[in-house]
Amino acid sequence: MEIMDLIAAQREDLATILGGLPEQTWGSPTLCELWRIREVVAHMTMPFRYSGEEFMAELGESGGDFTALSNRLAARDAAALSPAELTETIRVNVRHPWEPPGGGLAGALSHDVIHGLDITVPLGAGFTVPEERLRAVLPPSPDEMSVKFFGTDLDGIELRATDMDWTFGTGAPLTGAAQDLLLVICGRKLPTGHLDGEQSERFTAG
Repeated sequence: MEIMDLIAAQREDLATILGGLPEQTWGSPTLCELWRIREVVAHMTMPFRYSGEEFMAELGESGGDFTALSNRLAARDAAALSPAELTETIRVNVRHPWEPPGGGLAGALSHDVIHGLDITVPLGAGFTVPEERLRAVLPPSPDEMSVKFFGTDLDGIELRATDMDWTFGTGAPLTGAAQDLLLVICGRKLPTGHLDGEQSERFTAG
């Protein structure tokens, strides 16, 4: 499949999941520290709702600090937009050509997959990202820029997927579904029972 087809399929799946959530569930925590479902979806839809000029103006208001910008806009827009409006923003932008700076469309797919899992994993929604999408975003080696971006300490650990042929790194094995191991690389703490191995507690929520 073309990368845009993978992006569209991922966004369509997420819109379907979000559309089925009761409104009160949107206040549930996610794997993104301090962000509820509302804030995560507001963040995911930010590129669809702000023009380049508007984004740069907002970035200037945050002193050029992208993290501060993301937190500020996620909080503001999550309060201003209803769950239905946020869901519809994803639904009508499944083929939006947004690309993160330097990341291309592959970076956009990674953004959608990771933040989608940030929502669905703690919900226990049972959503499994199809292998073709995971193959497009899983890093082949620790030298990838995406791995360095998150800065997760994986020294002495080999990630081994139990549901597809994929390994990462060397050392003591840490096993789990490929999508859960992707979240490990991203520095997320997973719910109990998602990982196996002597180092699993390091990457499991307390």
